[in-house]
Amino acid sequence: MAMDTPPRWDRRMQQRLARGEAAALGELYDRFAALVHNLAHRVLDDDDAADQITREVFGYIWENPDAYDPKQGNLRSWVAKLTQRQAVHRLRQAEATAYAETGRGSAEELEQKVRRASVAARADYIVTSMPTPLRAALELAYFQRRDYRQTAADLGVTEDEARRRLRLGLQLLSSANRTSDGAGPPGYGRAL
Repeated sequence: MAMDTPPRWDRRMQQRLARGEAAALGELYDRFAALVHNLAHRVLDDDDAADQITREVFGYIWENPDAYDPKQGNLRSWVAKLTQRQAVHRLRQAEATAYAETGRGSAEELEQKVRRASVAARADYIVTSMPTPLRAALELAYFQRRDYRQTAADLGVTEDEARRRLRLGLQLLSSANRTSDGAGPPGYGRAL
């Protein structure tokens, strides 16, 4: 859902980048480098490739600050989407090259691998981006095997509130598995 008024920090950051402020890029890097690297690593399972994707994403942002449209969503989501697209593109290239060299595998297997990596990266992003109360409820339920009653007691909330948090968290997480037809907002789906 597009936001009518993007966060002030996002607008200011885009303006600073458009003016060519190197300090803005440093601030953006400090804020999102771990996100970019972790998402790229989740898709590629390779530290060196994740480092390269991180450099490419921030290089693209520096060279194309106007590619971000604050009316389409927040800067964090845009950076994550750029990262996911670039990492999936890199994975697809690497797997296609390996297929061409060895002749093992198929186009369907390649697409399945790319899809699994993409879904896993999106799920990681959703979990790290969701509000703390929802994330805490899901972590208790999933990692510590708590039911909603135990989760409510651990969080100090009512059982109804625990169920609501778990349901909403799971709904958000389920969106990671939805297929993307590539028809996103302008600038959000272009390869770097």
